[in-house]
Amino acid sequence: MPAKSQSHYEVIVIGAGVAGIYQIKLLSDLGIDATVLDAAGDLGGTWYWNRYPGSRFDSESYTYGYSFSKELLNEWHWKERFSSQPENRRYLNYVADKFDLRKYMQFNCKVESAHFDETNDLWRLRINDGRELTCHFVIMAVGLLSIPTPPRFKGMDKFKGRSFHTFYWPHEPVELAGKRVAVIGTGATGIQVIAEIADKVGDLTVFQRRPNWSAPLNNGPISNVEMADIRARYDEIFKTCARTPGGFEHEPDRRGFYETSREERVALWDKLYDSPGFAIWLRNFREIFTDEKANAEFSTYIADRIRRRVKDPAVAEKLIPRDHGFGVQRVPMETHYFEAYNRDNVHLVDISETPIVEVTETGLRTTQRDYEFDIIVYATGFDAITGAFDHIDIQGVDGVKLRDQWSEGPSTFLGMMVHGFPNFLMPSGPQSGSASTNYPRGIETGVNWCTNLLKYMRKHGYTRADATLGAQERWAAHVKEMYSAMLMRKAKSWFTGYNSNVPGHEHGKIRYLVYNGGSPKYVSKIREVADKDYAGIVFGRRSSRSGKGVGGEHFEEVAR
Repeated sequence: MPAKSQSHYEVIVIGAGVAGIYQIKLLSDLGIDATVLDAAGDLGGTWYWNRYPGSRFDSESYTYGYSFSKELLNEWHWKERFSSQPENRRYLNYVADKFDLRKYMQFNCKVESAHFDETNDLWRLRINDGRELTCHFVIMAVGLLSIPTPPRFKGMDKFKGRSFHTFYWPHEPVELAGKRVAVIGTGATGIQVIAEIADKVGDLTVFQRRPNWSAPLNNGPISNVEMADIRARYDEIFKTCARTPGGFEHEPDRRGFYETSREERVALWDKLYDSPGFAIWLRNFREIFTDEKANAEFSTYIADRIRRRVKDPAVAEKLIPRDHGFGVQRVPMETHYFEAYNRDNVHLVDISETPIVEVTETGLRTTQRDYEFDIIVYATGFDAITGAFDHIDIQGVDGVKLRDQWSEGPSTFLGMMVHGFPNFLMPSGPQSGSASTNYPRGIETGVNWCTNLLKYMRKHGYTRADATLGAQERWAAHVKEMYSAMLMRKAKSWFTGYNSNVPGHEHGKIRYLVYNGGSPKYVSKIREVADKDYAGIVFGRRSSRSGKGVGGEHFEEVAR
């Protein structure tokens, strides 16, 4: 780890997860004086924190791993098609150790504030240990789902058993055998937890507000022979990922939905339902994302598959969503989730009918009855995409606060810069391609672009970069336009900024958080900006003028 006596860096990266690890790798390759700060006790980001049972990739492991190093690709053997949290964390540690990146990282360092000092053309960061660090560039590698949102129930501090959000699942083993357990929430995390612990606890009660569509993950081991074949095909695999809208290995069916017969559609869906990962979602007809009638037919098919898997018809109906169609928001993948409700020790409580009133000393009270538990698990989601930014006091030119500027929803340039916040870069920021694609594929795209911008500035002697307001407004309008054709715009999902546990986000007002144009279009757009000498960005440099700034420095805008 770097010495904490150093107080100034050229670049400070916030976050030591997938993005931060790759970003510091490229910065170190360039010889840039940089450090990574992370509030956690070690690297890994989401794979450091989310240790709950069942936590794993829903992307194929070999497409989730970094693609930047042939040597790394040849060395690492993914054990499962969809790798679990412990293995994922081992992988990220392996990457950091292989490239000797730990020496650039500082842990247990929570950034409380980041203020732009316009006089001295610096960012000033206040750390929770009392230090103030300065830098010329801040790179936010904070992750999309890094701020958990606990529910706001009365009496949560009264419970005398164990309780925790899944994000903060204890590092030490949690004894589940024979325990009475409550899981609140049936989103992606809740679905993973419920399926994994149903046969391990004494009794499990699931409190569901609104059901989510889900489909089988169809996980399995990767043999030595298969891994050797994957290594031989990595170039082909990543080329496929680069040309698909979601950045996955799954390409959509190019036939028109209405050009095929009902029998042909069902045959395709039967095949995809039994295929690994997001095939059922992303190898499907494109119309399911845009056409109400096509989506309704497909949603009916998935509902019928759920009914086949759940023995109690009444329970099955409660597990089928009515407020959105399949695939209009990110689809949770599951392993025997629906079968969990066939067990005698698993119970489903619909809190849209009997809401939770409060947490008691012994459990939970709904409008119908009291429940007693030993453990309460809050699988209640995240303050997605903008949450990690909002939790830091970020102030740009003239003291403008980023959280205030984004109060009605973010506005960015390419999802990677914000007007009025110079030298502030976001490889996976709001309205970038990272949130709506295979995350590491989006990460590498964003980190590469930000790094190339820094290289361009070095080459031309620029020390300051800021997006123009006009360029930002045009990008925000383009992002909004990309929502218009998608059924996603109607869903109560973190893609649209809906979260009833976050004040101001609970009313269903659309916040345009992700880029829905697909990965190829996004890459084309940001490449075009770079090819035009970063059109939409105003550059400047420090110059020596007595009485201005540190050491007589003065900022000059560069006309281009």
